[in-house]
Amino acid sequence: MILVKSESEIELMSEGGKITGGALKLAEESIEPGMTTKALDSIIEKYIKSHGAKPSFKNYNGFPSAACISVNEVIVHGIPGSRVLQEGDIVSVDIGSYYKGFHTDAARTFAVGKVTEEAEKLIRVTQESFFEGIKYAMPGLRIGDIGSHVQQHAEKNGFSVVRDMVGHGVGRALHEAPDVPNYGREGHGIRLMEGMCIAVEPMINQGTYVIKTLSDGWTTVTSDGKLSAHYENTIAILKDGPVILTLI
Repeated sequence: MILVKSESEIELMSEGGKITGGALKLAEESIEPGMTTKALDSIIEKYIKSHGAKPSFKNYNGFPSAACISVNEVIVHGIPGSRVLQEGDIVSVDIGSYYKGFHTDAARTFAVGKVTEEAEKLIRVTQESFFEGIKYAMPGLRIGDIGSHVQQHAEKNGFSVVRDMVGHGVGRALHEAPDVPNYGREGHGIRLMEGMCIAVEPMINQGTYVIKTLSDGWTTVTSDGKLSAHYENTIAILKDGPVILTLI
């Protein structure tokens, strides 16, 4: 069942979204060669808690950390630990905040120092594909309209779109209906409604879209070892179009 939010509920999610967005901004400012992914996770967790929220991901289905921190070929669900970030890495940071009864969810991919031109392009196109998709997050249009335009932008730039993981509704639960694929056909899927809140999250690969999950049950990587980037925001669909709740 799709849970449509009231104006007051969306306002609460907007407050929480500022915390989520602020934590990602701090992550961007903090990332540097030589730091561990665990140190970055600690910075993020401290920020979320200091602003009166809780990290949505910590202990969610057993996930041990506040943030998913995924480096290079890791698409999503990287577990922070002793891995040291190196010059030239790209690192995807995916976080959620739980604030006054509602979750918000967002992700960014950042360059660690100087990266290759191809890595820069991947990060840029992944972000662009999000904004291409949400142009169609309008009442009366359909879920497939969002995904088809994400897919078109990624593929025309020579990249592939992950199929096995998708965006989702978000609100009182971290994952709600509906699924929001980053691919699809225009005019297909459920019809979008005013008051829907969804997390749109392109996961774009340099090579194949085929993925695999490692033995820890969480870490998901590209099957060919090539780079992957991730860009996500929680949006509210209002009468006049989408409002991004997690962008600072």
